[in-house]
Amino acid sequence: MKETIKKTARWTITISIITFILAAIFTVASTLSLKGVSTSVGLAIVLVIVLIGIFFDMIGIAATAADETPFHAMASKRIHGAKHSIRIIRNADRFASFCNDVIGDISGIVSGTAAALVITQLAIQFQWGEASPFESISSIVLTSIIAALTVGGKAMGKTFAIQNSRDIIFGVGKMLSFLERNFHIVIIKEKKGKSARKNTKRK
Repeated sequence: MKETIKKTARWTITISIITFILAAIFTVASTLSLKGVSTSVGLAIVLVIVLIGIFFDMIGIAATAADETPFHAMASKRIHGAKHSIRIIRNADRFASFCNDVIGDISGIVSGTAAALVITQLAIQFQWGEASPFESISSIVLTSIIAALTVGGKAMGKTFAIQNSRDIIFGVGKMLSFLERNFHIVIIKEKKGKSARKNTKRK
């Protein structure tokens, strides 16, 4: 029991630090990208941030839905990506937490911040006064569109991820295998034993 609590505490601290660093990177990158760009480019950047959140949410769902059994036969044939796919599934709880909670939530927050910057640029461009009704309406409309795209995209992504979980995880597994073979970057270490998946409630 104590060992489980210690592991959970270590994971919580680690994921919190990672979240802090990634949130800072995302925020700085999006802020710098939006400086001096046109409204259309700014909106495109916001859309990309939203799509990143949807994409990682889909991968996280696929990890919890995938079965490792098909990958064992592939691993025995030394097919690149099979062993890494098994690693993902056996670490599905933490992998999904990173994809859904860390990247997904950061994308949601940063997309909101980026949208606010776009609205500010619009206000400057059209010389709207402080607390202008045009600025308020633009803010409400853009925020609503982002929310609708995020929720709708994640809903569609979840269905697609569950139905195509094996292919999605195999694709990610091949990417992790490529990084490990060519750059010696190990994202997920091998974990012995059965799948560590947990049926957790997703947003």
